[in-house]
Amino acid sequence: MQLDPWDDVVGQDAAVAFLRRAAVDPVHAYLLVGPAGSGKRAAARAFAADVLADGADDPERLRRLAGDEAHPDLVVVERTGASIDVDTARQVARLAVRPPVEAARKVLVLVDFHLVRQAGPALLKTIEEPSPTTVFVVLADEVPPELVTIASRCVQVPFGPVPTSAVVDALVAGGIEPATAAVAADAAAGDLRRARLLASDTELGARTAAWRGVPDRLDGTGHTALTVADELLALLDAASTPFEAGHAEEIDRWIEQREAQGASKAVPREMADRHKRELRRARTDELRSGLRTLAGRYRADLLDGGDAARTLAALDAVTTTAAGLTFNPSERLLLQDLLVRLG
Repeated sequence: MQLDPWDDVVGQDAAVAFLRRAAVDPVHAYLLVGPAGSGKRAAARAFAADVLADGADDPERLRRLAGDEAHPDLVVVERTGASIDVDTARQVARLAVRPPVEAARKVLVLVDFHLVRQAGPALLKTIEEPSPTTVFVVLADEVPPELVTIASRCVQVPFGPVPTSAVVDALVAGGIEPATAAVAADAAAGDLRRARLLASDTELGARTAAWRGVPDRLDGTGHTALTVADELLALLDAASTPFEAGHAEEIDRWIEQREAQGASKAVPREMADRHKRELRRARTDELRSGLRTLAGRYRADLLDGGDAARTLAALDAVTTTAAGLTFNPSERLLLQDLLVRLG
């Protein structure tokens, strides 16, 4: 049975109620503001599903496609570099004037737009005067100075941190054992969709143990630090396997359907691009989860009476590294640098 896209949003009752009402007669732009893992993206999918399904002959099909970010009138724009650049802003402007493919409206979801930087002015006119059939949903962790003017043209919807207990409750309600749900919820940091995947991941415990054991293995040598970094990267590769398998299944279904129709079997560029985005996001989420586990180990050491100066310095290094993930760095260099410093 297909889940309602709104089921992916937990712990945000006020935001969900507001967006459900707004989807009936949406204005031109909404700004969803809250920390990573708070459910903004899931809410954007669900909101888009309601907007696109309104008045459709087969609304459930549209909701299903939108919930998978696979509907042609749901366009997700993500940065490719450290910030939103002017080229991305121009891409948004082009997309905003294109008519919907099959629905009455088109929804553009703009991800990580707290990193808009110098591209802000190029986006302002597009967002404040879009096509009548275009609805913007802008996602941001915060509202920095560069985003203030754009924010003033949007209806702001605040999202708070999601309590881990809310994710655990949702997983248990879906049939997951409480102990497994607790581990998956902690690793997912509020993201229910990711928590559902982790709850069925038999290697999650081993990866968590590997990250927690990092301080015990570092001996102050660069060789050991690089070895441990390579092992953690191998775990990161393994954690991506379920996503790659899911993508392969989706491509196989696409080819089978196209063969039955006697049409071209070429995989659409939009699907390939979406798969790349999802895999990149999954890897970043997994790396963030590992760094949270490592930070938790150092906090535990501090509470157990460990050397305060060294432990606090290590904790600061891990926190700085996690913050650096925002800028799409090289995973290998990021981990190597961190472990050399920790060693």
